[in-house]
Amino acid sequence: MSPLFDPLDIGSLTLSNRIIIAPMCQYSAQDGNAGDWHMIHLGSLALSGAGMLILEATAVSPEGRITAGDLGLYSDDNEAALDRVLKAIHAHAPIAVAIQLAHAGRKASSQAPWEGGQQVPPDAPGGWQAVAPSPVPHAEGEVRPTALDRAGMDKVRDDFVAAAVRAVRLGIQGIEIHAAHGYLLHQFLSPLANRREDEYGGSLENRMRFPIDVFDAVRAAVPAHCPVWMRISATDWVPGGWDIDGTVALSKAVKARGCAAIHVTTGGVSPAQAIKLGPGYQVPYAQRVKAEVGLPTIAVGLITEPEQAEAIIAGNEADAVSLARAMLYDPRWPWHAAAKLGASVAAPKQYWRSQPRELKDLFTGANFGQR
Repeated sequence: MSPLFDPLDIGSLTLSNRIIIAPMCQYSAQDGNAGDWHMIHLGSLALSGAGMLILEATAVSPEGRITAGDLGLYSDDNEAALDRVLKAIHAHAPIAVAIQLAHAGRKASSQAPWEGGQQVPPDAPGGWQAVAPSPVPHAEGEVRPTALDRAGMDKVRDDFVAAAVRAVRLGIQGIEIHAAHGYLLHQFLSPLANRREDEYGGSLENRMRFPIDVFDAVRAAVPAHCPVWMRISATDWVPGGWDIDGTVALSKAVKARGCAAIHVTTGGVSPAQAIKLGPGYQVPYAQRVKAEVGLPTIAVGLITEPEQAEAIIAGNEADAVSLARAMLYDPRWPWHAAAKLGASVAAPKQYWRSQPRELKDLFTGANFGQR
């Protein structure tokens, strides 16, 4: 069978295959509450046959949202709204479900991408004051964020913990801490955003300190059977920024603290980034993390073809592949990959009749008779 469809253990969580649906913001929540769009969108992806679905970047506080439409898990209403969606998924979809917990930091209070994605000033309707490690704006002309003091950092850490506890209560099986794409924890890591002169700024060890504090607090707050891992941008694509050496160091540090995996992406902390795009352009970073750290490593970035994904796993470049835009374009991508690679995939029994006659073993356990 294709190695892309081999099982994978992330901590005590076993995935049926090595295809992961990456977290993708929908900017469609109301006051952080999941709605009908999330039921339709996540329900469709949950039936895809992938090994795991990671819910979109979910804010741990109102001020931690990227946009006013971000999904949140900071209130009882948020929890109840998401519970409605997850109950449907758990009842009908053969897929592991994780959540990405996030705080946007200085990239908060923004428009949705289809509205331009620009910062919404604090004094404008729908805007609020952003916070960050240092009072350095993300882009020229933006309102400066408020530098977090000790009390503010403690609140962020506690907000991550509270959201993680809510996630476990909802039956979510894994927690990804977002330390990538230029959001708050990445801002602490990158010298481009972190200009602090205390024990949380300056040296690599100091810049890693707060993300590690957050990881430790979340890991301690959730049951041992629930794996916790991090998503890290392996490079800022800007000279003098966060880089792969720092990524390896951080990955080793959190591995020692019980981290279950590393999800390797890049960029997001600076508009000056110069990304060299191409098929699988981020995979070499995942390959180095896998080789030097030894944790289950997830690769992402312009992975679009089944044969390409299979080669990444077969070549020991990563332990799993994470798809985002490709899954939006083709929500049955794992089905089609299994058909191409001679593998089988889980599918709801209501869909068994769609199995092509020449691929009678495509759907695991399929047995459909009709009078």
